[in-house]
Amino acid sequence: MAMFRISIESIKRSAGRQATAAAAYCAGERIRDERTGTVHNHSRRNDVTHAEIFLPSRFGESPMEWARDRASLWNAAEAAEKRRDSRVAREFQVTLPSELSATQRLALARSFARELSDRYGTAVDLAIHDPKADGDRRNFHAHLLTTTREVTPTGLGAKAGLDMGTLERAKRGMPDGSEEYTAVRERWAALMNEALRDANIEARVDHRSLAAQGIDRQPMVHIPMEFYRGEVEALDPGVRARLREDYRARVAARIGRSNQLAPAEQTRSQDEKAVDTRTVAEIRRDAVQSWLRMRPKEAESHSEKGAATDNSQERHGERSPGPDRDRESRVDRESDPDVAPPSTPAIEDDSGM
Repeated sequence: MAMFRISIESIKRSAGRQATAAAAYCAGERIRDERTGTVHNHSRRNDVTHAEIFLPSRFGESPMEWARDRASLWNAAEAAEKRRDSRVAREFQVTLPSELSATQRLALARSFARELSDRYGTAVDLAIHDPKADGDRRNFHAHLLTTTREVTPTGLGAKAGLDMGTLERAKRGMPDGSEEYTAVRERWAALMNEALRDANIEARVDHRSLAAQGIDRQPMVHIPMEFYRGEVEALDPGVRARLREDYRARVAARIGRSNQLAPAEQTRSQDEKAVDTRTVAEIRRDAVQSWLRMRPKEAESHSEKGAATDNSQERHGERSPGPDRDRESRVDRESDPDVAPPSTPAIEDDSGM
């Protein structure tokens, strides 16, 4: 399974870093920093399989020897910055698919370096590293160290790319920094997928987050190098156990939430699908029967209210009809032919039954 990873970081003086040191490490060379006099020697590295400097295509085959020489280029980058908190370089680190051959990985890394150089007008120092003997055998990766300023025939110019100021980006109609980061990630994913497709490999990568892809899975934990080294150098076993237990707890909690949501979603789906299959006539008939069942309760309620009214009248000295008067009234109505007996209102049933 192909793995997508791209790391973009600044080389800052405020963090005690130097562009010359980063270039020497990535390319596996010996470089002297002319500003501080420090010598950075990584020439004994044997995992660097390719190192190459890219300049914008518009310069063609122009000599520009100062920019094609690694030591000269990165000493110029250091000299161009005067602040003690300056960003002197920017590094793109990408994982190369282990499914590809060495030639295919080289072509993929070179195409990305060429695009970065042409997109930002900067110099790009590419270095490809193979996995170390005691490391993960799939860890093929590339370092692309770029200048933070545009390259010109006579030296470095204004800030460029991701290091360009916000106002300058707005003047040029360029997207903001966050959108630019996303665009770079998306472009690297596209180049990887093109290389995998050309190699007839089915695996594909996606630059988006798991949530954006609609995948409910705990992300893999990226262990920073300092923590990895601490573990290798006999990190406290209790700390290691706690980190692993915390990770397992997060995974278990996510699985538990997914299991709890599944039945609820299924029940809600069934409720939404429930449809009343009765005909109109059946619905009307059921409504009438329901109303008829409610009538005795209403009559009882009215009777209770009437009794309460009578009691109230008696307390105020008013004469209550009582059963005798009610009987006399009923006899009078029955004996008088001109008085019609009370009738119960008919209930119409529209059901046609």
